[in-house]
Amino acid sequence: MSSGPDQQRASLDADVVRTQHVPRWSHPLAIATAATFCVSTAFPVVAGLSKNTGAFPKWWGIADVVLAFVLAAMVLAVMAAARGKISKQADEATYRAYRVLIHGIFVMLVVFFLAGERITWIDCLTGFGWRAWLLLYALPSWFTLVRASASN
Repeated sequence: MSSGPDQQRASLDADVVRTQHVPRWSHPLAIATAATFCVSTAFPVVAGLSKNTGAFPKWWGIADVVLAFVLAAMVLAVMAAARGKISKQADEATYRAYRVLIHGIFVMLVVFFLAGERITWIDCLTGFGWRAWLLLYALPSWFTLVRASASN
């Protein structure tokens, strides 16, 4: 496989196509999605630390589900706005973030061994699991929107 001028030009053309302008509203959407993610993560934290989730008010569960739905919709909007526009810089930033976030697995194991009996895992593990998956899955799109808006 050659790496002559034609191949280099083709890869540069591909990078230009991948860094198309994103919609003007994409940066506020990315920031709002990150904030919603943080607020949404509070629900499994509180549920895991609580000894009696049955004592929570009825609105607590409803708020958790509604906020989870809103978060999922916002992530879909982020991914739609970034579709086909993920740049090499966003890929590299995502890789660096993955290298840091993967330590969360180790941290959760340490928490499990040190405070496992004080945490109600059945009430929080699924919440942590799907949120972690959603974060890792959407991170390239999120970086694309944040970086593209910052460079405009």
